Amino acid sequence: MRLSKLRLSDGTLTSGVVEDLGFQLLPRTDVYDSLSAILESPDPKATVDELITASPGFVPLDSVELLAPIDQQEVWAAGVTYRRSQVARMEESKGAAVFYDQVYLADRPELFFKATPHRVAGSGQDVRIRRDARWNVPEPELALVLNSRLELVGFTIGNDMSSRDIEGASPLYLPQAKVYDACCGLGPWITLAGAMPSPEETTILLEIERNDAIVFSNSTKVSQMARGFADLIGWLGRDNSFPAGAILLTGTGIVPGDDFTLMPGDGVSIWITGIGCLFNPVVQAS
Repeated sequence: MRLSKLRLSDGTLTSGVVEDLGFQLLPRTDVYDSLSAILESPDPKATVDELITASPGFVPLDSVELLAPIDQQEVWAAGVTYRRSQVARMEESKGAAVFYDQVYLADRPELFFKATPHRVAGSGQDVRIRRDARWNVPEPELALVLNSRLELVGFTIGNDMSSRDIEGASPLYLPQAKVYDACCGLGPWITLAGAMPSPEETTILLEIERNDAIVFSNSTKVSQMARGFADLIGWLGRDNSFPAGAILLTGTGIVPGDDFTLMPGDGVSIWITGIGCLFNPVVQAS
């Protein structure tokens, strides 16, 4: 089951169940008045099954605006969880290479704050490259959707935009390389945890289009992660609380080479098995 956040033609925000050509709308109630409220319920699938019996109806895909599936959750991210990411981070920051090597092998993962909801773009919405950066890449990632109890209730697709030259100049610049307006893509919707295939069956594919041509394409398997979901969630919750829940990006196993940087006008498509495709056009901050 896949859940979406939608804006109807009259401006109303609502939730829907994804179907082939559109969405079965879910009624708003005093208790379940948002997507995050549904995810917060003891059994989100059972809640949706009950709500859908009173559905206001079906709407086709082209009659609504598909929004990022986030309400008030914080977005966090894990780094150096794939071998390719470890190598890339060591290449971009020669002076700090030893630290990335240590983190890949350490018990404690790298975890960092990524975005507040207003910095997140949904599928079809623009992501940005910083105006003070020269080397920018998308990072396609499986995102874990967590409720306030840090239970894994679903999955979505994340685009962790990164300014590699800023981070490479000093690891202390990581927040500036990662956190800025439209620095994160999420979507197109959430697949509930029970409907997601196993990591061994889950492929992540990244394609970057420029001037109607594919200029970069690569894929990986989620099973290539060096850390498990429960491990990352456990570390995220140490001495930390998330009253509205959280979305945790799990790291990337696909990093374009040193000779590639995003350009304004590029299109970034990320496919993940069991979820769908997140597409974000690229713009540059003015």
